[in-house]
Amino acid sequence: MDPAVQRALNDKLYDKRKVGALELERVIRELVAQKDYPRVEAVLDQLCNDFAYAVHQPHARNGGLIGLAAAAIALGPELARYLEVIVPPVLACFTDQDARVRYYACEAMYNIAKVAKGEILIYFNHIFDALCKLGADSELSVKNGAELLDRLIKDIVSESAATYISVLEQPPPYQEDDKDGPGDSVELPTAFSLKRFIPLLRDRIWALNPFTRTFLVGWIILLDSIPDLELVTFLPDFLAGLLRFLSDPNRDVHVATQGCLDKFLNEIKRIAHIKKGIAESKKSKEGKRKRVDSVESGSVRPHLEDGDEVNSETAADGDDAESEDDWVPGQDVQINYKAILEILTATLDSPLEEDGLLESLRWIVEFLDICPEEVLPFTPKILAHLLPAMASGVESIRQAAGRVNTSLMDYVVSLSDEPELSMPPPSRMPAPPPPAGERQEGTGTNSARASLSGSRDLEIRSPTPAQGRAMPPTSIPDISAQPQPDLDYAAAVNSLTLLFLNDHEATRVAALTWLIMLHRKAPRKVLAFNDGTFPALLKTLSDPAEAVVTKDLQLLSQISRNSEDDYFTNFMVNLLQLFSTDRKLLETRGNLIIRQLCTSLSAERIYRTLADCIEKEEDVEFASIMVQILNNNLITAPELAELRKRLRNLETKDGQTFFVALFRSWCYNAVATFSLCLLAQAYEQAYNLLQIFAELEMTVNILIQIDKLVQLLESPVFTYLRLQLLEPERYPHLYKCLYGLLMLLPQSSAFAALKNRLNSVSSIGYLHITPRPNATTPNVSNFDRPNRLKGREEGIIRWGELLEKFRAVQDRARRVRMVGGGSGHLDDPAAGGDLRLHDGGSATLSPQPTAAGKSETPAASKPRTALGRQFGRLGGAVSGRGKRA
Repeated sequence: MDPAVQRALNDKLYDKRKVGALELERVIRELVAQKDYPRVEAVLDQLCNDFAYAVHQPHARNGGLIGLAAAAIALGPELARYLEVIVPPVLACFTDQDARVRYYACEAMYNIAKVAKGEILIYFNHIFDALCKLGADSELSVKNGAELLDRLIKDIVSESAATYISVLEQPPPYQEDDKDGPGDSVELPTAFSLKRFIPLLRDRIWALNPFTRTFLVGWIILLDSIPDLELVTFLPDFLAGLLRFLSDPNRDVHVATQGCLDKFLNEIKRIAHIKKGIAESKKSKEGKRKRVDSVESGSVRPHLEDGDEVNSETAADGDDAESEDDWVPGQDVQINYKAILEILTATLDSPLEEDGLLESLRWIVEFLDICPEEVLPFTPKILAHLLPAMASGVESIRQAAGRVNTSLMDYVVSLSDEPELSMPPPSRMPAPPPPAGERQEGTGTNSARASLSGSRDLEIRSPTPAQGRAMPPTSIPDISAQPQPDLDYAAAVNSLTLLFLNDHEATRVAALTWLIMLHRKAPRKVLAFNDGTFPALLKTLSDPAEAVVTKDLQLLSQISRNSEDDYFTNFMVNLLQLFSTDRKLLETRGNLIIRQLCTSLSAERIYRTLADCIEKEEDVEFASIMVQILNNNLITAPELAELRKRLRNLETKDGQTFFVALFRSWCYNAVATFSLCLLAQAYEQAYNLLQIFAELEMTVNILIQIDKLVQLLESPVFTYLRLQLLEPERYPHLYKCLYGLLMLLPQSSAFAALKNRLNSVSSIGYLHITPRPNATTPNVSNFDRPNRLKGREEGIIRWGELLEKFRAVQDRARRVRMVGGGSGHLDDPAAGGDLRLHDGGSATLSPQPTAAGKSETPAASKPRTALGRQFGRLGGAVSGRGKRA
């Protein structure tokens, strides 16, 4: 350069540098006109090395920048070959410590880009990276200069990014001569490349500065608006960072990001709709082609008697369709749904970012409509984070999570092994025609079948709007089986099982609802007895929420109903073990659990299995409590009304076997065994049990149970028993049983109630006792209810053995109590209250017992022998048939 120009460019005043730049521009124009390119290169090298790269000389750098800009203007069309020399020093000045240098760098790059236009896109990544930093500069002038440069670069990208090819990318001469074959032409790379840009965007998308985030969102929106670039293909590379932008405290960032995400989602929906339409069009063309082939072969002549013209027109249309190969924008765009869903499910695991979570839920709902088969493999991950979101404190998140849960469950339910249920929803792209056929089926099935009768070849046709409803079911699996993936049931069950530990009741209920649905859909793939889910389900019975326990029992019942007997037996055994170890659960939820199970399953099967398990129980105390609970439910639960009717009918073989099974296990609880005999109307056996009662210790617990039994005798369940008191000639042992209870009870409200009841029919009893010596007595005994016990050793019920079983079990219980150092349980969880004895022999029943005790109340133990003597005298006084019994 001329020394005068050098001095001007190195001056500290901007005006003198500008004069020097104008002079330099004139000199370079002359050199270009003279084609003195070596001199031009020498000038540019001097500008770069002596000026632009002079790090500690700000005036020299400013002069170098304005000189490079002037040189670029002067070079004009020849600028492309010198950009690799001019652009790097300007980029280096973007990071200078002096704000004025950074500003002049923006100004110089603006002038260079304005001349270079599309050629500047070769350096787009470097310019973008510099602008990304300058957008958050502390100096307002630098930010303004960067904004102007950003606008210019955006205009260039909008106009040229998709199609511009650099002049430096010229094909070799031998390819220019060989243009006879258009198929041999080489596709030249464009100056701008998304593949080169996306890694930079992937790094910058995690920026925290709000200005940088606004800058990034603006560029993403711009690039996405260019049709030929198809930025949506690279969406997984920066979607996670965009979702984090939603939680930015700057409102402008949030609004811009939300708009950007909305555009991407709408574009994905548009592309999916286009592909769906193309798939439908292809299937329609195939159907027309097959129909034309069928017409030409004459195989469907009966069906087409009056449609020859239509078929010929269809054939012509098919030829035209084949000749047309229209390209629809978006049909070749490939969207990586799997990668997007991985990002969305990962965002669900960030509960602190509420806006990102809400947006992820919205996208998942849309994807379930666009491509549900792509969402299915992510079901376990989605459930692990979705169900806790259903208990979120934010109403919008709860509603969004509920929509996702409903849509996902509906889709999983639709995936059935049955052909009519395995069809994809209308939004599934690979097979859109079947839903249309389903919608038409209700109106035209019969007419279509009538028109197709006798035409076997029509079964091969593809479903067209006119023929879809006549399509046989055998063709449905061919359409839906290809794209339909299988759900990972094991992973889904594991995710749902872990949610049993969640703190929110709504989440636990939703998890059990999912398990119920999955087991109903695929019982062989969900929940085996030997996996870890079954113990978790049993443990969930201790859940404090009653809704959770109800759902848990529903699932356990459903599993047992669809399983073998071994599974059901193991379930009952484990349930008893749980009750044995968790007495609080037995106390608070025992009745609920038993009633729910009896509602869902066979009540007789449950009672039979539990009875067999209890009979083998080693813990006598627990067995007594369990029998008492089962007996109370048997007497009072409305769900067990049919079971009570079966017990009253001991003439049948089933009733007898059921009674025997219950009696053998009921022996652990004396009062329960006695009430079982009353329920089965085996009054003579009940009377025989009372004789053994006289040999037992009358503990407070036994007296409480007798008190409750007397109250139950006044309930509607025992209405038949009270009416039988009017027929003493048929039920003499019933009187003995009730008077025996009266003798066992201390002076209490229950004693008074039972005494009043017996006194109201006592005259009838005396009428029966008076004619004992008469000859008519044998005839009256023919109607005695206990006649069922005559010849009892010949039937299934061996009454004597049952009595011995009862005596043996009670002796064993007595020995256990003696070893334990106590004589009875003062309080019992199943008793429902404790009996308090007062002076004078009166007693009251106080409700809500506490833990079981081991001491005996003296007032309750002393009358035992006297009660036994009274009971013996009562047996001889009421009837003379005691010895025979």
